[in-house]
Amino acid sequence: METNEQPHLARNLKSRHVQLIAIGGTIGTGLFLGSGESIHFAGPSILLAYLITGIICFWLMRALGELLLSDLDHTSFVDFIRDYLGNRASFIIGWTYWMCWITLAMSEVTALGLYMQFWFPHLPQWIPGLIILVILLSINLITVALFGETEFWFALIKIIAIIALIVTGIFLILIHFKTTSGYVGLNNLVNHGGIFPRGLKGFCLSFQMVVFSFVGVEMVGMTASETADPQHVIPKAINSIPLRIILFYVGSLFVIMCIYPWNKVATNSSPFVQVFGDLGIKAAAGIINFVVITAAASACNSALYTTGRMLFSLAIDSKNKYLHKIGHLSRRQVPQAGLIVSTIIIAIAVILNMFMPNGVFTLVSSIATTCFLFVWASIIGAHLRYRHSSLALKSNFKMPLTPWSDYLVLIFLAFLMIVLCCQKSTLIALILSCVWLLIINLIYQHSAHK
Repeated sequence: METNEQPHLARNLKSRHVQLIAIGGTIGTGLFLGSGESIHFAGPSILLAYLITGIICFWLMRALGELLLSDLDHTSFVDFIRDYLGNRASFIIGWTYWMCWITLAMSEVTALGLYMQFWFPHLPQWIPGLIILVILLSINLITVALFGETEFWFALIKIIAIIALIVTGIFLILIHFKTTSGYVGLNNLVNHGGIFPRGLKGFCLSFQMVVFSFVGVEMVGMTASETADPQHVIPKAINSIPLRIILFYVGSLFVIMCIYPWNKVATNSSPFVQVFGDLGIKAAAGIINFVVITAAASACNSALYTTGRMLFSLAIDSKNKYLHKIGHLSRRQVPQAGLIVSTIIIAIAVILNMFMPNGVFTLVSSIATTCFLFVWASIIGAHLRYRHSSLALKSNFKMPLTPWSDYLVLIFLAFLMIVLCCQKSTLIALILSCVWLLIINLIYQHSAHK
């Protein structure tokens, strides 16, 4: 039974929940499985790319944080885009953001089936995905606190795995451990073509993979309306982002490239497995597979949370009578209809994916990931407008170096657009992302004139 009162999300997310949700938003399977390929793309200069992108993400999150704390009654950052950039922009970005997370959930749920085949090779790929979707939907429907608790433990498993790698790596560096590729040491960073072995071009092209590693970092912006004591918790979560980036991404990739020359790091398997396997830990592949499964489940959990809240936010003020019905909360103060609708779409897509050529699905995922860049640009655009409003005078969480930091983020995103034009696969994704935005714009125009 739905409530008929003006809906308000419950503030049941604790500080530790938001802290770990922020970490979970930036650490995914890309680090555990795809880091070897990233290293081969740019060599040791990938560390610099992560540091630069980390600064950009910090500014982005500070801009978002200042917006969120300016009006705690808003349910998502799309409300601020509506306030400062207009209804058209909020409609386009809102539905784009929802589509992005739906597609990412599809890819992670599909990947879960592949990861489970490590232990159950004859298990149909779609079954584990549907099972985990049902479990996560049930968790999300009960209470937002249970979602926060689940995400806390998912993120904690990832953190333990990364810290174990970093501590192990430091120990191996100190004792100059001998691996199958030679001796461990800092010299591995410079003895194989220097810091920029692929030149400036390889360094610039690496930003595409590095930036996409941070997709989802803005998800903290969806938790503000359900966070207990947001004035204290949100700034703390956002300010700790640079430290997390340095520790988890830069730290883990640094020790991997100290243990192995960058051109000897595995690309067809996880570098984490390579490191622990060389230490004689026979169960290394199984352990990392478990971590990757929890990382994928964490991404699905985040996707359900985000799509449910975003659909609720889009539906609550919609003039469409069918969509407006989704803009209600259950007695437990969760967007039940939004969660169920989003889960059904993800589940149908996962089953259809079994019959689709892999290339089509990969392309759709690439389009969704590229669309995040437009979402980030819109957040910065809204923040620039906000800085010219009277509310900005009362800000207690002012973005550092504003407005220059805003402009630097926009310049960085423009640079990334140029990088995406340099490779055929990413260029196609960028063009189709623009087509998607155009289609959503036409839909808005049509609905506005009805």
